Amino acid sequence: MPPSAQAMPDPSAPDALRDTRTSLARRILERVEVGDGAPLQPPEMPGLMMIRLDQPILNTCSVYEPCVALIVQGGKRVLLGDETLTYGEDRYLIASMDLPVKTAVMQASPERPYLGVALRLDWREIASLMLEMPPAAPRKVEPDSRAMTTGAVTAPLLQAFDRLLALLDQPDHIAVLAPLIRREIHYRLLAGEAGARLRQIATVDTQSHQVARAIAQLNARFAEPLRIEALARDSSMSLSTFHHHFKALTAMSPLQYQKQLRLAEARRLMLSERVDASTAAFRVGYESPSQFSREYRRLFGAPPSKDIAGIRLAPAPARV
Repeated sequence: MPPSAQAMPDPSAPDALRDTRTSLARRILERVEVGDGAPLQPPEMPGLMMIRLDQPILNTCSVYEPCVALIVQGGKRVLLGDETLTYGEDRYLIASMDLPVKTAVMQASPERPYLGVALRLDWREIASLMLEMPPAAPRKVEPDSRAMTTGAVTAPLLQAFDRLLALLDQPDHIAVLAPLIRREIHYRLLAGEAGARLRQIATVDTQSHQVARAIAQLNARFAEPLRIEALARDSSMSLSTFHHHFKALTAMSPLQYQKQLRLAEARRLMLSERVDASTAAFRVGYESPSQFSREYRRLFGAPPSKDIAGIRLAPAPARV
Protein backbone atom coordinates (compact mmCIF):
# COMPACT_ATOMS: atom_id res chain seq x y z
CA MET A 1 0.00 0.00 0.00
CA PRO A 2 1.47 3.41 -0.94
CA PRO A 3 2.25 5.48 2.16
CA SER A 4 0.00 8.30 0.92
CA ALA A 5 -2.98 5.97 0.58
CA GLN A 6 -4.06 4.90 4.02
CA ALA A 7 -7.25 3.93 5.78
CA MET A 8 -8.30 6.74 8.09
CA PRO A 9 -10.64 5.27 10.75
CA ASP A 10 -13.10 7.49 12.55
CA PRO A 11 -11.95 7.52 16.19
CA SER A 12 -15.51 8.09 17.39
CA ALA A 13 -16.84 4.86 15.85
CA PRO A 14 -17.48 1.85 18.12
CA ASP A 15 -14.51 -0.50 18.23
CA ALA A 16 -16.06 -3.35 16.20
CA LEU A 17 -17.21 -1.07 13.40
CA ARG A 18 -14.00 0.94 13.40
CA ASP A 19 -11.72 -2.10 13.35
CA THR A 20 -13.71 -3.86 10.62
CA ARG A 21 -13.89 -0.72 8.51
CA THR A 22 -10.10 -0.34 8.79
CA SER A 23 -9.66 -3.97 7.70
CA LEU A 24 -11.99 -3.50 4.72
CA ALA A 25 -10.18 -0.32 3.70
CA ARG A 26 -6.85 -2.12 3.79
CA ARG A 27 -8.17 -4.96 1.62
CA ILE A 28 -9.49 -2.51 -1.00
CA LEU A 29 -6.28 -0.48 -1.02
CA GLU A 30 -4.14 -3.57 -1.42
CA ARG A 31 -6.15 -5.06 -4.28
CA VAL A 32 -7.35 -2.20 -6.49
CA GLU A 33 -4.66 -0.67 -8.67
CA VAL A 34 -4.44 2.92 -9.87
CA GLY A 35 -6.71 3.37 -12.86
CA ASP A 36 -9.62 5.33 -14.29
CA GLY A 37 -11.94 5.23 -11.29
CA ALA A 38 -14.14 2.39 -12.60
CA PRO A 39 -15.10 -0.30 -10.07
CA LEU A 40 -12.90 -3.36 -9.84
CA GLN A 41 -14.97 -6.52 -10.36
CA PRO A 42 -12.96 -9.63 -9.45
CA PRO A 43 -13.77 -12.35 -12.01
CA GLU A 44 -13.50 -15.04 -9.36
CA MET A 45 -16.32 -13.40 -7.39
CA PRO A 46 -19.05 -12.19 -9.79
CA GLY A 47 -21.26 -9.41 -8.47
CA LEU A 48 -18.65 -7.97 -6.12
CA MET A 49 -17.35 -4.46 -6.82
CA MET A 50 -14.67 -2.35 -5.13
CA ILE A 51 -13.82 1.26 -5.84
CA ARG A 52 -11.34 3.93 -4.81
CA LEU A 53 -11.27 7.58 -5.87
CA ASP A 54 -8.43 9.98 -5.11
CA GLN A 55 -10.32 13.11 -6.14
CA PRO A 56 -13.92 14.34 -6.10
CA ILE A 57 -16.19 13.41 -8.99
CA LEU A 58 -19.23 15.65 -9.16
CA ASN A 59 -21.28 14.64 -12.20
CA THR A 60 -21.34 10.93 -12.95
CA CYS A 61 -24.34 9.29 -14.60
CA SER A 62 -24.76 5.55 -14.30
CA VAL A 63 -27.33 2.83 -13.81
CA TYR A 64 -27.35 1.19 -10.41
CA GLU A 65 -28.32 -2.45 -10.72
CA PRO A 66 -30.01 -4.12 -7.75
CA CYS A 67 -27.26 -4.06 -5.16
CA VAL A 68 -26.16 -3.13 -1.66
CA ALA A 69 -23.37 -0.55 -1.51
CA LEU A 70 -21.23 0.35 1.50
CA ILE A 71 -18.95 3.35 1.82
CA VAL A 72 -15.88 2.25 3.73
CA GLN A 73 -14.36 5.72 3.74
CA GLY A 74 -15.92 8.99 2.60
CA GLY A 75 -19.39 10.11 1.55
CA LYS A 76 -21.58 10.24 -1.54
CA ARG A 77 -24.55 12.07 -2.97
CA VAL A 78 -26.99 10.27 -5.26
CA LEU A 79 -29.61 12.07 -7.34
CA LEU A 80 -32.60 9.89 -8.24
CA GLY A 81 -34.94 11.87 -10.45
CA ASP A 82 -35.18 15.21 -8.66
CA GLU A 83 -34.52 13.75 -5.20
CA THR A 84 -31.16 13.74 -3.44
CA LEU A 85 -29.98 10.98 -1.13
CA THR A 86 -26.76 11.47 0.86
CA TYR A 87 -25.03 8.66 2.74
CA GLY A 88 -21.67 7.86 4.27
CA GLU A 89 -19.80 5.32 6.36
CA ASP A 90 -22.64 4.75 8.84
CA ARG A 91 -25.31 3.95 6.21
CA TYR A 92 -25.52 1.37 3.43
CA LEU A 93 -27.46 2.00 0.24
CA ILE A 94 -29.84 -0.46 -1.37
CA ALA A 95 -30.99 -0.16 -4.97
CA SER A 96 -33.77 -2.69 -5.33
CA MET A 97 -34.12 -2.37 -9.11
CA ASP A 98 -32.19 -0.92 -12.06
CA LEU A 99 -32.10 2.85 -11.50
CA PRO A 100 -30.44 5.58 -13.59
CA VAL A 101 -28.83 8.07 -11.21
CA LYS A 102 -26.42 11.00 -11.06
CA THR A 103 -23.78 10.69 -8.35
CA ALA A 104 -21.18 12.90 -6.71
CA VAL A 105 -18.26 11.95 -4.49
CA MET A 106 -17.68 15.23 -2.69
CA GLN A 107 -14.51 14.51 -0.70
CA ALA A 108 -11.61 12.37 -1.85
CA SER A 109 -7.85 12.82 -1.90
CA PRO A 110 -4.69 10.67 -2.18
CA GLU A 111 -4.26 11.06 1.59
CA ARG A 112 -7.85 10.07 2.38
CA PRO A 113 -9.35 8.33 -0.66
CA TYR A 114 -12.98 7.49 -1.12
CA LEU A 115 -13.40 3.71 -0.69
CA GLY A 116 -16.47 1.63 -1.40
CA VAL A 117 -17.66 -1.93 -1.85
CA ALA A 118 -20.89 -3.24 -3.37
CA LEU A 119 -22.58 -6.59 -3.96
CA ARG A 120 -25.26 -7.39 -6.52
CA LEU A 121 -28.49 -8.58 -4.89
CA ASP A 122 -29.66 -12.12 -5.60
CA TRP A 123 -33.47 -12.21 -5.57
CA ARG A 124 -33.55 -16.01 -5.49
CA GLU A 125 -31.47 -15.90 -2.33
CA ILE A 126 -33.79 -13.30 -0.83
CA ALA A 127 -36.89 -15.36 -1.68
CA SER A 128 -35.31 -18.47 -0.17
CA LEU A 129 -34.44 -16.64 3.03
CA MET A 130 -37.93 -15.18 3.30
CA LEU A 131 -39.31 -18.72 3.40
CA GLU A 132 -36.88 -19.81 6.11
CA MET A 133 -36.83 -16.75 8.36
CA PRO A 134 -39.39 -16.34 11.11
CA PRO A 135 -42.15 -13.84 10.31
CA ALA A 136 -40.82 -10.31 10.51
CA ALA A 137 -42.17 -7.96 13.13
CA PRO A 138 -44.82 -5.72 11.58
CA ARG A 139 -43.13 -2.72 10.02
CA LYS A 140 -45.05 -0.24 7.95
CA VAL A 141 -43.69 0.24 4.45
CA GLU A 142 -45.56 2.57 2.16
CA PRO A 143 -46.36 0.77 -1.09
CA ASP A 144 -45.06 3.81 -2.95
CA SER A 145 -41.70 3.96 -1.18
CA ARG A 146 -38.67 4.63 -3.36
CA ALA A 147 -36.77 1.70 -4.85
CA MET A 148 -33.57 3.19 -3.43
CA THR A 149 -33.08 3.55 0.30
CA THR A 150 -30.48 3.41 3.05
CA GLY A 151 -30.09 1.51 6.30
CA ALA A 152 -27.83 1.61 9.33
CA VAL A 153 -24.55 -0.29 8.96
CA THR A 154 -24.12 -2.90 11.69
CA ALA A 155 -20.97 -4.69 12.81
CA PRO A 156 -22.21 -8.15 11.64
CA LEU A 157 -22.98 -6.81 8.14
CA LEU A 158 -19.61 -5.07 7.88
CA GLN A 159 -17.80 -8.17 9.18
CA ALA A 160 -19.51 -10.35 6.58
CA PHE A 161 -18.22 -8.06 3.82
CA ASP A 162 -14.75 -8.18 5.35
CA ARG A 163 -14.77 -11.99 5.31
CA LEU A 164 -16.01 -11.99 1.71
CA LEU A 165 -13.12 -9.78 0.58
CA ALA A 166 -10.68 -11.87 2.63
CA LEU A 167 -11.56 -14.87 0.44
CA LEU A 168 -9.93 -13.14 -2.52
CA ASP A 169 -6.63 -14.07 -0.86
CA GLN A 170 -7.83 -17.68 -0.43
CA PRO A 171 -9.06 -18.63 -3.92
CA ASP A 172 -9.29 -22.33 -3.10
CA HIS A 173 -12.03 -21.57 -0.56
CA ILE A 174 -14.17 -19.22 -2.67
CA ALA A 175 -16.38 -21.88 -4.26
CA VAL A 176 -17.49 -23.25 -0.89
CA LEU A 177 -17.40 -20.27 1.45
CA ALA A 178 -18.40 -17.31 -0.76
CA PRO A 179 -22.01 -18.53 -1.25
CA LEU A 180 -22.38 -18.90 2.52
CA ILE A 181 -21.12 -15.37 3.19
CA ARG A 182 -23.28 -13.93 0.41
CA ARG A 183 -26.29 -15.62 1.99
CA GLU A 184 -25.38 -14.13 5.35
CA ILE A 185 -25.17 -10.65 3.81
CA HIS A 186 -28.64 -11.06 2.31
CA TYR A 187 -29.91 -12.30 5.67
CA ARG A 188 -28.44 -9.27 7.47
CA LEU A 189 -30.15 -6.97 4.99
CA LEU A 190 -33.52 -8.69 5.36
CA ALA A 191 -33.20 -8.56 9.14
CA GLY A 192 -32.09 -4.93 9.07
CA GLU A 193 -33.61 -1.51 8.60
CA ALA A 194 -34.27 -1.88 4.86
CA GLY A 195 -35.53 -5.46 5.09
CA ALA A 196 -39.20 -4.59 4.77
CA ARG A 197 -38.54 -2.77 1.52
CA LEU A 198 -36.69 -5.78 0.09
CA ARG A 199 -39.52 -8.10 1.11
CA GLN A 200 -42.03 -5.91 -0.71
CA ILE A 201 -40.05 -5.85 -3.96
CA ALA A 202 -39.41 -9.61 -3.78
CA THR A 203 -43.04 -10.58 -3.14
CA VAL A 204 -44.50 -11.63 -6.48
CA ASP A 205 -48.06 -10.37 -6.07
CA THR A 206 -47.16 -6.79 -5.12
CA GLN A 207 -47.36 -3.86 -7.50
CA SER A 208 -43.75 -2.99 -6.65
CA HIS A 209 -42.67 -6.39 -7.95
CA GLN A 210 -44.69 -5.93 -11.14
CA VAL A 211 -43.14 -2.52 -11.80
CA ALA A 212 -39.68 -4.00 -11.15
CA ARG A 213 -40.34 -6.54 -13.90
CA ALA A 214 -41.45 -3.77 -16.26
CA ILE A 215 -38.29 -1.82 -15.48
CA ALA A 216 -36.18 -4.87 -16.33
CA GLN A 217 -37.92 -5.02 -19.73
CA LEU A 218 -37.35 -1.30 -20.28
CA ASN A 219 -33.66 -1.65 -19.45
CA ALA A 220 -33.25 -4.51 -21.90
CA ARG A 221 -34.87 -2.54 -24.77
CA PHE A 222 -34.29 1.12 -23.92
CA ALA A 223 -33.24 1.99 -27.51
CA GLU A 224 -36.63 0.89 -28.85
CA PRO A 225 -39.71 3.16 -28.95
CA LEU A 226 -41.35 3.32 -25.53
CA ARG A 227 -44.68 1.49 -25.39
CA ILE A 228 -46.02 2.40 -21.98
CA GLU A 229 -49.42 0.82 -22.65
CA ALA A 230 -47.76 -2.56 -23.23
CA LEU A 231 -45.69 -2.25 -20.04
CA ALA A 232 -48.82 -1.35 -18.07
CA ARG A 233 -50.74 -4.25 -19.57
CA ASP A 234 -47.93 -6.72 -18.81
CA SER A 235 -47.94 -5.39 -15.22
CA SER A 236 -51.72 -5.97 -14.95
CA MET A 237 -52.31 -2.29 -14.24
CA SER A 238 -54.22 0.53 -15.85
CA LEU A 239 -52.07 3.16 -17.56
CA SER A 240 -52.65 5.73 -14.80
CA THR A 241 -51.94 3.22 -12.02
CA PHE A 242 -48.75 2.07 -13.73
CA HIS A 243 -47.57 5.67 -14.14
CA HIS A 244 -48.27 6.35 -10.48
CA HIS A 245 -46.36 3.34 -9.14
CA PHE A 246 -43.50 3.74 -11.62
CA LYS A 247 -42.87 7.32 -10.57
CA ALA A 248 -43.33 6.50 -6.90
CA LEU A 249 -40.57 3.88 -7.09
CA THR A 250 -38.11 5.66 -9.37
CA ALA A 251 -38.92 9.40 -8.88
CA MET A 252 -39.25 9.54 -12.68
CA SER A 253 -41.87 8.97 -15.33
CA PRO A 254 -41.23 6.05 -17.71
CA LEU A 255 -40.22 8.56 -20.41
CA GLN A 256 -37.76 10.34 -18.10
CA TYR A 257 -36.36 6.97 -17.03
CA GLN A 258 -35.79 5.85 -20.63
CA LYS A 259 -34.23 9.23 -21.49
CA GLN A 260 -31.66 8.93 -18.69
CA LEU A 261 -30.79 5.38 -19.77
CA ARG A 262 -30.29 6.52 -23.36
CA LEU A 263 -28.20 9.57 -22.51
CA ALA A 264 -25.98 7.69 -20.05
CA GLU A 265 -25.31 4.99 -22.65
CA ALA A 266 -24.63 7.60 -25.33
CA ARG A 267 -22.08 9.27 -23.07
CA ARG A 268 -20.40 5.92 -22.47
CA LEU A 269 -20.26 5.20 -26.20
CA MET A 270 -18.65 8.56 -26.96
CA LEU A 271 -16.10 8.12 -24.18
CA SER A 272 -15.17 4.46 -24.44
CA GLU A 273 -15.80 3.72 -28.13
CA ARG A 274 -15.04 7.24 -29.39
CA VAL A 275 -18.08 7.43 -31.66
CA ASP A 276 -19.38 10.85 -32.67
CA ALA A 277 -22.50 12.39 -31.17
CA SER A 278 -24.76 11.59 -34.14
CA THR A 279 -23.73 7.93 -34.14
CA ALA A 280 -24.21 7.64 -30.38
CA ALA A 281 -27.64 9.29 -30.63
CA PHE A 282 -28.76 6.86 -33.34
CA ARG A 283 -27.47 3.81 -31.48
CA VAL A 284 -29.41 4.64 -28.31
CA GLY A 285 -32.67 5.31 -30.15
CA TYR A 286 -32.75 9.00 -31.05
CA GLU A 287 -33.95 9.94 -34.52
CA SER A 288 -33.20 13.65 -34.19
CA PRO A 289 -29.59 14.75 -33.43
CA SER A 290 -30.83 18.19 -32.38
CA GLN A 291 -33.24 16.68 -29.84
CA PHE A 292 -30.43 14.46 -28.56
CA SER A 293 -28.13 17.46 -28.14
CA ARG A 294 -30.80 19.47 -26.29
CA GLU A 295 -31.62 16.66 -23.88
CA TYR A 296 -27.95 15.78 -23.39
CA ARG A 297 -27.15 19.36 -22.46
CA ARG A 298 -30.08 19.48 -20.06
CA LEU A 299 -28.81 16.41 -18.21
CA PHE A 300 -25.04 16.93 -18.31
CA GLY A 301 -24.83 20.73 -18.41
CA ALA A 302 -23.01 20.96 -21.77
CA PRO A 303 -23.55 19.80 -25.37
CA PRO A 304 -22.08 16.38 -26.22
CA SER A 305 -18.85 17.50 -27.90
CA LYS A 306 -17.98 20.00 -25.17
CA ASP A 307 -18.86 17.60 -22.35
CA ILE A 308 -16.77 14.73 -23.76
CA ALA A 309 -13.83 17.03 -24.53
CA GLY A 310 -13.90 18.35 -20.98
CA ILE A 311 -13.87 14.85 -19.51
CA ARG A 312 -10.92 13.81 -21.66
CA LEU A 313 -8.91 16.89 -20.73
CA ALA A 314 -9.57 16.52 -17.01
CA PRO A 315 -7.03 14.60 -14.89
CA ALA A 316 -8.02 10.95 -14.65
CA PRO A 317 -9.35 10.03 -11.20
CA ALA A 318 -6.97 7.62 -9.54
CA ARG A 319 -8.03 4.49 -7.74
CA VAL A 320 -6.18 1.81 -5.85
